[in-house]
Amino acid sequence: MGLMTFLRNRAGYILIGAIGFAIVAFLVGDAISVGKPFWAESQKVVGSVDGEEINIDQFQQKVDQSLAQFKQQYGGSGNAQMQAMAVENVWQGEVATILLGKEFERIGLTVSSQELFDLIQGENPSPLIMQYFGDPQSGQVDRTQVIKIFKDGSRDPRMKEQLNMLEAEIEKQALQQKYANLIRNSLYVTTLEANDEYINRNKQANFKYVALEFTSVPDAEVKLTESDYSEYYDENKKRFENPTETRTFEYVSFSVNPTKADSAAVKSQVEKLAADFRTTSNDSLFSAVNSDVKIPYTYLTKGRLDPEVDSAVFSSPSGSFYGPKLSGNSYKLVKVVDTRFSPDSVKASHILLNPTKLGGVDRAKKLADSLKTLIQNGASFANLASTYSEDGSKDQGGDLGTFARGRMVPEFENAVFNGSVGELKVVSSQFGVHLIKIEKQIGSSKVAKIAYIEKSLLASNKTRDAAYKKANSFLNEVDGDNFSKLAQKNGYTVGVADRVTPTQGFAPGLDNPRQLIRAAYEAEKGDVLEQVFQMDNAFVVARLTDIKPKGILPLESVKKDIEPMVRNAVKARILAEKMDKAVSGAGNLDQVAKKLGKFTAPVTNVVFSNPVLPAVGQENRVVGTVFGLQPGKLSKTIKGDQGVYAIAVDGFTKPAPLANTYKQKESMMQMAGQRSLGLAFQVLQDRSDIKDNRVKFF
Repeated sequence: MGLMTFLRNRAGYILIGAIGFAIVAFLVGDAISVGKPFWAESQKVVGSVDGEEINIDQFQQKVDQSLAQFKQQYGGSGNAQMQAMAVENVWQGEVATILLGKEFERIGLTVSSQELFDLIQGENPSPLIMQYFGDPQSGQVDRTQVIKIFKDGSRDPRMKEQLNMLEAEIEKQALQQKYANLIRNSLYVTTLEANDEYINRNKQANFKYVALEFTSVPDAEVKLTESDYSEYYDENKKRFENPTETRTFEYVSFSVNPTKADSAAVKSQVEKLAADFRTTSNDSLFSAVNSDVKIPYTYLTKGRLDPEVDSAVFSSPSGSFYGPKLSGNSYKLVKVVDTRFSPDSVKASHILLNPTKLGGVDRAKKLADSLKTLIQNGASFANLASTYSEDGSKDQGGDLGTFARGRMVPEFENAVFNGSVGELKVVSSQFGVHLIKIEKQIGSSKVAKIAYIEKSLLASNKTRDAAYKKANSFLNEVDGDNFSKLAQKNGYTVGVADRVTPTQGFAPGLDNPRQLIRAAYEAEKGDVLEQVFQMDNAFVVARLTDIKPKGILPLESVKKDIEPMVRNAVKARILAEKMDKAVSGAGNLDQVAKKLGKFTAPVTNVVFSNPVLPAVGQENRVVGTVFGLQPGKLSKTIKGDQGVYAIAVDGFTKPAPLANTYKQKESMMQMAGQRSLGLAFQVLQDRSDIKDNRVKFF
């Protein structure tokens, strides 16, 4: 827990500090493309940006650090989705670092040595300095401590390396912030634009319309031709741009969920375990050896356990036994060892002694006892901490601040929460020997010390073998042409994972699909993948059914997807003819409605910036026509998204003139600034040659 420990605990994430900043600052999306062919790339290259290669060894190290951060943030041991998030986080950071580095060099953007000094030791420190060295309660940075750490670090090679990494990230963040400011400051909103935006949001229209809905034409009456598809495709081609290659596969899943026999066997095992657990003389060892889920053998506050278990534990006296109880997918057994009322939080100070430097734990304890005696005789705890402690808190006189349960190692936590205010205690932990002073104890609530066992309800080897045998038999019998037919013949359900990206960490119905996705990206369209894939609770056989490359997809690739829109386009032509005839020769909207056997629908207080018809939905063309039409004039036929329309405007309610455009401009500038950063970064990506081979490694 010394200075090196302080840096080690925090600086483990320094390597990915700029990654998070780049992601947030530039709103990086899933716009990086998959490079081809995968097999032509170096075995050590996870990707490249404009020829600058990203080595898998350094990339993997950062992924591990990012994954550790996600585990700490979200809890758990890390699943496939969390792994995919970590990989994507690091990849986007690497791309951002390379592209922005080239851009900074191109425009001559730098951070001077004086600027860097001020960011580390000045009055306005970098956010990273605030994060690693700031007081969590006051938000202030002790500049004296920072200067001392950097000065001491120059004499220790390992510490110097960590500090150099931190300094590099501070400089990188400063450059990114400069670039963001440069982009924002290049924006300008004119008075005309400000007034237009104000009018669009505040000018209200009242109008009536007559509609012929697409639903009034049965689908069966619409016969689509190739020219219908081609016409719609050509008019909407930009909609079919695929930002990255995707693959679609169908699959059959063979469940390995526990059978009734498996459940009975586990229940029998748990009941025997419960009998032994009740009588064991070593609760902590017995629970540690037998539980699938490890719970610290220490005092816990209410709310840390499964709700049903938590309620039972905190309503039971010491010595109580709970379970076996099946909750979720596991049996729970709990022995309530002790209950008591304990402080909610504690303020404490400590002096940390390093046994290695002092010749062993015994000598460290003797020194701690000697220091304890000196303090009891009037010596200053803070002065002795400053002289003897190996922890970063020594510069604050050993002050650790105020903390709740779960923040310290068990030995330390037990000492401060079970002791009394003013008491001095000597304890050993994985960090060394501590001399602790309990400064203050705050609040009081019930805590329970428990021995906890959780046994998962899992399928037996027999069940797993039977599922694998069925999956393997299906794989041996199936081919690319009879996948669905054979599955149907055997009564198996065929699932579909549509448009899966190379680095995706999930797929519908599959809990751990990364190996399957990697195999899909090595296959050809129509191939049955060559192996049975093991998921958490199933074995899977799959067939690759479609490949959608990066770029504008051809008509054949999207034909099935656009069929509903093409059908509506044909319906619009049919209905437009009827509407044209009704509008022709009509003097007003009521006459149009009468010819069509329809009613006019009134709409009030619609604004241009929110083009929604009540009970219909968004109709941009209709509302756009309203604001370009003179009151009392009958419109021509309008082809909308839900039908065809004719409209007549009753009138407009104009807002009061915008007396001062400053606030309007400021609001528009802020919105434009938020969009511009992401757009600028997207342009850098679009202009770059980015090859992404992550699917080979993850």
